[in-house]
Amino acid sequence: MADDRLTISPGPRLRAAIALAVVADVLQIAIFPLFVEGALSPADDIFDFAIGAALTYLLGWHWEFLPSFITKLVPGADLVPCWTLAVANVYRKSKRIAKAAIDADATARREPPN
Repeated sequence: MADDRLTISPGPRLRAAIALAVVADVLQIAIFPLFVEGALSPADDIFDFAIGAALTYLLGWHWEFLPSFITKLVPGADLVPCWTLAVANVYRKSKRIAKAAIDADATARREPPN
């Protein structure tokens, strides 16, 4: 039985969001520090804004994206894969909400004892 209450399905959008987040974090951790001045770089900030916008397009707006964006602006915090952690947390919360809805629905369908 397919459940349409799962807000983020483990389909192409989620896979694209995970791939985008991983690539963005790898670029910011490994490559961007070699060419730009880190968190003070406008290019890095524009890149973070674009990644946040793309993830919002793929998964919808989630509060987890805001701390990831703000953390990327803090010097030294670029070494943490915030985008990847945010996408993983969004999916984890979505699964938990869907499971709670299924459990509540199953509980509501049970007939009271006679």
